[in-house]
Amino acid sequence: MATPLLSTKDFVSKYELMAKKALGQNFLLDGNITDKIVRTSLQAQGLQSLANEFAAEVGPGPGGLTQAVLKQNPQSMTAIEMDERCLAILGEIKQAYPQLEIVNGDALKFDWARLFQQSGAFHIFSNLPYNISVVLLTGWLKQIQNFKSLTLMFQKEVGDRILAKSDSKDYGRISVISQLQCEVIKLFDLPPTCFVPAPKIWSSVLLFRPRADILSADILEKVESLTALAFGQRRKMIRQSLKSVPNIQDILDNLGISSTLRAENLTPSDYLHIAKSLA
Repeated sequence: MATPLLSTKDFVSKYELMAKKALGQNFLLDGNITDKIVRTSLQAQGLQSLANEFAAEVGPGPGGLTQAVLKQNPQSMTAIEMDERCLAILGEIKQAYPQLEIVNGDALKFDWARLFQQSGAFHIFSNLPYNISVVLLTGWLKQIQNFKSLTLMFQKEVGDRILAKSDSKDYGRISVISQLQCEVIKLFDLPPTCFVPAPKIWSSVLLFRPRADILSADILEKVESLTALAFGQRRKMIRQSLKSVPNIQDILDNLGISSTLRAENLTPSDYLHIAKSLA
């Protein structure tokens, strides 16, 4: 039985912890909300708990989401925190949950493959630092075979871009790559008032579940190159934006894709088929 812990709000008060804008910190102090994030993620995955599962978290801060994950009884959990001010709080949480491993470091430099080698595929939970959220997600999508799920919070406008369908203004590179590698589900939105300090924007909690047919590294690299070209000149027809791609007109003709379409008119599957057609 876990030792009762202070609430996240009380931990913040005890250690006089103030969020740092430079670290992209917006603390989520309401335990009902952090519990809801974990609960709705597990429900969407058809899981009763995290028993016999491995988990990781980026930017736990004062540990609200950390406690919510640990209450679901993972076999182990790795929390990666850059801010040394938060380590004492995480240390108190570890006293109640010995399966918590605390890493004081930069998530952008963390060796995720090493964690996979130790535990097998695992779940990530994170109220992502807004200033590095897309960079982290892009890196994880490139090694999605290491993960069972990603439960991540983004600025709502970023979440909208990830979920966007073709023929919409929000649709772009991150939409294509996310949707080719994962089934992406919006769990719910959160207003600014849920955070301390309150940001100026709403947030979205998304669940990423790796697809059975994830892309090989070679094909993913080609998709990234194609989308960089196409969305880099998104107002141009693809016969112009992709003109540097060898034999692109023949490839488009063979696939039945009109060369007068623009970047946002091609579906993720269209980009995948073009990538597979490249020599």
